Amino acid sequence: MSADHDSQPCKPSQNGQFGRSGTDLPDHVKCTAPDRLPRISDTTLRDSAHMPGVDFRPEDGVVIARLLRDVGIDAVEVGIVSAADGSDLGLCRAVLDEVGARHAMTLVLARSRAQTRTDLQLARELGFRAVMLSVPTSAEHATLKLGTASHKRIMSLAADAIRTAKDLGFHVTFSAEDGARTEIAFLQEYAAHGLAAGADRIRLAETVSILTPDSTRRMVSQVAAAAPDLEVEIHSHNMLGLAVANAIAAAEAGASWISATVGGLGERGGNTPLAEVLACMWRFWSDDRYKLGYLTELSRQVAARSGTSFGATSGPTAELSYSYEIAGQWQNPGAFEAVPAELVGNKRGIRVRSRLRPALMRAFLPPGVADDVDLDLFTEDVRDRFLPAGRQSLNEADLMSLISSYAAKHSVEQGA
Repeated sequence: MSADHDSQPCKPSQNGQFGRSGTDLPDHVKCTAPDRLPRISDTTLRDSAHMPGVDFRPEDGVVIARLLRDVGIDAVEVGIVSAADGSDLGLCRAVLDEVGARHAMTLVLARSRAQTRTDLQLARELGFRAVMLSVPTSAEHATLKLGTASHKRIMSLAADAIRTAKDLGFHVTFSAEDGARTEIAFLQEYAAHGLAAGADRIRLAETVSILTPDSTRRMVSQVAAAAPDLEVEIHSHNMLGLAVANAIAAAEAGASWISATVGGLGERGGNTPLAEVLACMWRFWSDDRYKLGYLTELSRQVAARSGTSFGATSGPTAELSYSYEIAGQWQNPGAFEAVPAELVGNKRGIRVRSRLRPALMRAFLPPGVADDVDLDLFTEDVRDRFLPAGRQSLNEADLMSLISSYAAKHSVEQGA
């Protein structure tokens, strides 16, 4: 066992149940497992690309992916190959080497045909055999990301991406970004259109927390009915604390995959927490497929390597629930927040590491603060000089201090 695994996992009893019993429970709490138990897609190493201030290195990815494999997780989602700077490619290669293409998948943002084809080719060259194509489907997110809410445009983009991916030999999951806020009739049409193009699975994304277990069941069952041969996956954010309940409800309604992250790590209230989902499946459905004894060590490793204490993103009052590092999200919080920060007395903030970009600086800096500063050179200087040494992240006060010092220094140099 690697030195990175500090403790031996707990070993279950021979029947794997630690004394669990379904026969001694009162009838009103007994549960019936779905006809087909869901599989688990862990997106800790991909959703971190959206989590402000979290920046996993390749060596982190190896340890986390190894432990996910030890637990028995079915799919390890890693990186976004569409990142323009290629910042996730080292992490992708490391995880592929550790768990193999059979268990790894990556995300491709579908924003235009040419961009999607280029990124799919890159994913193939890296060695991936499974991809998740991310397409916005709600009117608000499609307008923000595609410049149009046209249903025809959205379905055309998705179908072209799916066909291209299948031609390259990929197993294809396609996502309905902000699917929970997408009209159900269009969601059904979108699913059927994707199936006809050759997709294997659809991910229904609760990008903004809005679902209850009842509405989750309705959404999943109606989409599954519209495309019976298409696997359905549920991906939820946890701002309202319902992600685990919604995941269980989705599986009971026919979803064959649940997306989760270790400790619920993720932006906007976090994601569906992996350990809680697996524990519910074990408790309620007598599901012994996964080795839960590794979960505590996995959680410790992710917390240490992300530099984020678990609970820091859980719910609307948590410290990091309203942290941002993407300019578009900072400028359009209403498109991404289930509950406004002001409503609960919380506040929005910046938390960023290596994904610091000039656009973010332009978005949050007050007018006149950096009129004479080349923000491209400034952000490059910050990434080179301040970030590589440790795991710390930068907030607004840090960035204001740095840009003030940078402006003063360059003012002196120009006057010399």
